[in-house]
Amino acid sequence: MLTLPDTSAAPAVRTLVHWVSDPVAASVPQVRSRVRTALDGWRIPADVTDALLLAVSELVGNVVRHADRAGRVRVAVAEGGGWLRLEVADRGAGLPRLPAPRAEVDPESEGGRGLLMVQLLAAELGGELSVVAREFGKSVRVRLPLS
Repeated sequence: MLTLPDTSAAPAVRTLVHWVSDPVAASVPQVRSRVRTALDGWRIPADVTDALLLAVSELVGNVVRHADRAGRVRVAVAEGGGWLRLEVADRGAGLPRLPAPRAEVDPESEGGRGLLMVQLLAAELGGELSVVAREFGKSVRVRLPLS
């Protein structure tokens, strides 16, 4: 089971939902729809919902493009303690490199913008993006404040 530890001094996670899916292109809109339903039910502000849905699309899309097809993608969303947390995990071997602040992206490049975009959007809202290495695979996490 994928868990999202509460790293803030605030109360523990109040609500947690998670899904497991195959890393195929069709999983991106399916997971995004499920996350939207959860966020709507929790009455998350529109700007935070939009940011998290963009992160879901980018991070699940990255798993589809880069992870081992034999594996699974695990997505968890938690709300509590004034924070909204997203975790996308897979058993892929490589760790994504988080872009340096103010990173320059090659305009001719066909990729490399997704994590930067998620990182900048999270920072703009007072949140953060992080990558955690696991014994088997990795987790990419987005944390956004709700206030």
